[in-house]
Order: sequence, then C-alpha cells, then structure tokens
Amino acid sequence: MAGEEVTDTTKTEETIGKVGTAVKEGIIGTLKGIHEIEAEIVSLVRNTVSQTIRTTGALADEGVAVSRDVIKGTIRATEDVGTGLILSTKSVAKGVVMGVGDVGGDTVSAARHIVKASVQGAAEIGADVAVVARRSVEGVIEATKEMGGNVPEVAKVAVSGAIEAAGTIGTTAVKTVTEILVGVAEGVKEVAGALLPKQRPAAGPADKEPAPTRGASSAKAPSA
Repeated sequence: MAGEEVTDTTKTEETIGKVGTAVKEGIIGTLKGIHEIEAEIVSLVRNTVSQTIRTTGALADEGVAVSRDVIKGTIRATEDVGTGLILSTKSVAKGVVMGVGDVGGDTVSAARHIVKASVQGAAEIGADVAVVARRSVEGVIEATKEMGGNVPEVAKVAVSGAIEAAGTIGTTAVKTVTEILVGVAEGVKEVAGALLPKQRPAAGPADKEPAPTRGASSAKAPSA
C-alpha cells in the first residue's frame, strides 16, 4: 500500500508539473504571437503613413490629417473585430511617428496629434481613455527612441496632448489620464517634473503670500 501511495503521489506531481509546463509554453506562445501582431501593425501603419505623405506631398498637414484617419481606421477595425483597441494603440502610435519620420516630417507634431486623436477616439467608443492615452504615449516614445529623436521633447508634447484631449472629455478624464501618465513621464528624464501638474511640490508656509508684519501694518496706518 505504501508503494502504491508513493506511486500515486508521484503521478500526481508529474501531472501537475505537465500542466505548469503547458501553461508556461502557452503563455510564451501567446506573448510571441502578440509581439508579432504588434510588429505587423507598426509596419502596416508606418508604410501606409509614409506612402500617403509621399503621394500627397502635404507635409504640413501630416500630423493632423493622417493621424486622425489612422485612428479612425483603427477604431473601425476594432469595432468589426469586437476588441483590440488598447492592444493596437501603442503600435499604431509608433507606426505613425515612424512613418512621418521616414519622409522627414515633424515627428514631434505627429506625436502630439496621434496621442490626442487616440484619446478622443477612445472616448467616442467608450474605451478606457486613460489606458489608451498611456499606450499611445508609450508608442510615440518607443518610436522616438528607435529613430534616435529627442525623447524628452516628444514625451512632453505627447503627455500634454493627452491631457489636453482629456480636457475636452471632462475633469475626471483629466485626472485619470494625468495619474496614469505619471509613471510614463517618470521614465523619461526631465519630463515629469517639468510637465505634470501633480508632480509640483505643494506650497509650504514659506511659499504662501506673506502676511503683513507688525512693522508694515503700522507703517501703512498714517498714510491711510
């Protein structure tokens, strides 16, 4: 009986071990699949944006018009599939910035417009605005890093664009978007403290408007 118990225990442990291995392999496969999908989206958006700009030659308007159309296309695609906006937002934002950069366009302006368009688009379909904002900002920062651009500048513009877009939605949206972007901004040198309002130190006693001193009040009395 003892031998049977040991055997049963061993079989159980082996079965549990196999389940753990299967889950691990499944997760790895899924993550690899997600990475491949994101890379495909970046490539698709990048090529589409750069070709569109080359065709139209409208470099002055690429940040506004192309970003808006790309986001509209993304939203329509996710509505047809039923999900995926949050997953695809980062890749779309990254692809737009890289596509604009490929043709020598203003990537800083493009970053701002794609983030604003993402936030506004998310609000229109009832998606999580804060998460979409974060993913968009992460996408433009990642694109800028890979292209060797000015990351702090792009991050500032992208974050401010997200907060500005949230302002058209409501006070709650501004608060949630600002809070979720703190972590993103803190990862980029000189961004958080320079831009996000909640990063500013609270005013201490020394920072408040000084109250009139006894000497000052007595000096003002004769002139009154």
